[in-house]
Amino acid sequence: MEVQEVQLVMSAVSPTQYPTTGLPEIGLVGRSNVGKSSLTNTLINRRSYARTSSQPGKTRTLNFYEVEHQLYFVDVPGYGYAKVSKQERAKFGTMIETYLSERQTLKGVIQLVDGRHAPSDDDVSMYQWLQYYDIPTLIVATKIDKIKPGVRNRQTSLITKTLGLKQTQTPLITFSAQTKLGKEDVWQWIETQIGGNE
Repeated sequence: MEVQEVQLVMSAVSPTQYPTTGLPEIGLVGRSNVGKSSLTNTLINRRSYARTSSQPGKTRTLNFYEVEHQLYFVDVPGYGYAKVSKQERAKFGTMIETYLSERQTLKGVIQLVDGRHAPSDDDVSMYQWLQYYDIPTLIVATKIDKIKPGVRNRQTSLITKTLGLKQTQTPLITFSAQTKLGKEDVWQWIETQIGGNE
């Protein structure tokens, strides 16, 4: 999709605040600082539309970006928040779970993992949770340009094995915001989800 028009239409914390247009939605989940904003900016051809933060865990709301009046990207607060209280963490958890498990217009979720490392326990839990709710999922391994080409296959194998992707046949795409590697493949997956569910 060639993107000319993008708008952050709302930041929501509960279902009463979600958009009511009925457009399909693609959720973006991942640990704080994994590169969700960088992926969003690359997909929508903007340099810094979705804010990248040096302070992980800054996003505290579900941010709905309307893309070309055709779909929403929904930036979900990062998990693994280092500096929030247990109470706040529980509140985030409820907000995220409510959105992901109950939203009818959610057509798929892109889960980002750091391509340089094995998925964390939080990554594994999130992936298993998405599988439990039978939500179509794409795994995107970010920051892949920071790994030597010769090591990339080993890393993707590690991610595949740790998350158990072979059993579920969940696709994995390697991505770099710097080189745009994987951008077209991610868009292809998105278009399949929103086209195949109408």
